[in-house]
Amino acid sequence: MTLTTERLTLRPFREDDAEALYAYCKDEEVGRNAGWKPHESLMESSDILHFAFLRQSTVWAVERKADRRLIGSIGLVTDSARHYGSARSLGYSLGVAYWGQGYMTEAARTVVRFGFRQMGLDLISATCYPDNPASARVLEKCAFLLEGVRHRADLLYNGQVKDQLCYYLPHEHAVKQEWFAGK
Repeated sequence: MTLTTERLTLRPFREDDAEALYAYCKDEEVGRNAGWKPHESLMESSDILHFAFLRQSTVWAVERKADRRLIGSIGLVTDSARHYGSARSLGYSLGVAYWGQGYMTEAARTVVRFGFRQMGLDLISATCYPDNPASARVLEKCAFLLEGVRHRADLLYNGQVKDQLCYYLPHEHAVKQEWFAGK
C-alpha cells in the first residue's frame, strides 16, 4: 500500500532501492541515531533491504515527490514490549541532508493515521535515544506521550550501552489532535 502526504510518497520498498538505501545509511549519524551500524557496502544495504524491508506491508520507503528521491524509511513493526495484536511500534530513519525540514513528522503523522484507521490499532509505541532530541521532537509533534526511560536498554554495535526514551500514543489521545483529522 502506498501512502501520500503533501511532499512525500510512502511506498513499499523495491529491489532497486539498495543504492539509495546505502547512500543515506552509510552515514554514521543516521546509524548512531537509529541504533545500528552504518552500512559498510552496497551489498550490506541490499541484504538489509531483503531481510528487513521487502515484503513488509507496514514498512515504507520515504520518497520525496519533488524529485522521487528515497530519503528514508518508516514503519509500524511488532512492539516487543506489548504482546497483543493491536499494538505496534513506530520506527524511522532519515538521511542527514533531510533533517530539520519536517519530513519525518509529515511521514509519521500519516503512518500513525494509517495504523489507527486502517489497521485498527489501539496503541502505537516508539523509542529514541536521549541524545537524539530531533527524534523525540518528531514524536512530541505527533502527540506521543513519554512513558519513561528504559535504562541501559540497547547494546550498540560499537559496544556502547544506551538508555531509551519510551513513548506511546493511545488511539483515544491521537483522535484529539487536529492533524489526525486529515487524510
